[in-house]
Amino acid sequence: MISLADTPYYHITSRCVRRAFLCGEDQYSGKSYEHRRQWIVDRVRLLSSIFAIDVCAYAIMSNHYHLALKVCPEQLDGLSEDGILDRWCALFKGPLLVQNYRNGEDLKPFERKTLSDIVEVFRKRLSSISWFMRCLNQPIARQANKEDGCTGKFWESRFESKALKSEEALLSAMVYVDLNPVRAGIADKPETSDYTSIRERLANEFDLQDAIDEQTAGGDILDFRSPLKPLLHFDGGTTAKCQAGIPFGFEDYLALVDWTGRIMRSDKRGHIGNNLPPILDRLRISPEQWRINSTQFEAIHRRRFNRESPQLKTG
Repeated sequence: MISLADTPYYHITSRCVRRAFLCGEDQYSGKSYEHRRQWIVDRVRLLSSIFAIDVCAYAIMSNHYHLALKVCPEQLDGLSEDGILDRWCALFKGPLLVQNYRNGEDLKPFERKTLSDIVEVFRKRLSSISWFMRCLNQPIARQANKEDGCTGKFWESRFESKALKSEEALLSAMVYVDLNPVRAGIADKPETSDYTSIRERLANEFDLQDAIDEQTAGGDILDFRSPLKPLLHFDGGTTAKCQAGIPFGFEDYLALVDWTGRIMRSDKRGHIGNNLPPILDRLRISPEQWRINSTQFEAIHRRRFNRESPQLKTG
């Protein structure tokens, strides 16, 4: 359940139905779906730039993907009606009244009032994780089914959402997401974990124009006018002011990801020692508890994190 009164941060998972492949290589047929990883990354990054939703972390796996998102409705507060329509109409044509207005037609007073009501509906949708996920999963399903020459359900369910109500929960989710390929044996270290946020933060290889061209060619982007929104930045720590970014330092986070990536390998565990990254000291998380948090996040979320805890303050 999404409740911004509790937290703006959420861990999202979406999985393919049965043995459908989202990405990777099907060992049974030998067919490669590797190119589909970029479909997801492109779509997530463009949607984040349209919606008032920031991406903290992502990882695209063979039959599922993970996102750590922050909902930021305040990003739309100063946006004009035309600005809202520009964003929404990047994805949908909108009703005839909206199309007429955007084509320069004069509206009667009652039509202008109706238009304003429609814009307010769109404004709410642009800060909705449900609409974000709908705009992400539906086009991917259509594109994959078309490529596979089939019809029917592609995603296992709507999507799974877990509220991240504390710094520990947010940090655990982000590291869990960023290290998914390492944990699955797809990559041996974070910097070679392709199609993850940690890789993008280190290499910064996202190509905006390629993403727009690919999405436009498939009819899933109609008119993209928004500037590309970067991955959510690190604030360096909890601040007394408005907490716009992730409440940790980026260098601390990188050290933690590296440290965690090594403890997840049995052949490396003996080389870690007790030199905890400062971020764990500050949050008073023991090495053993962190190992459980970062390797079993989905399994332990309900009993450890889905409870009353100090909220992450954003303003």
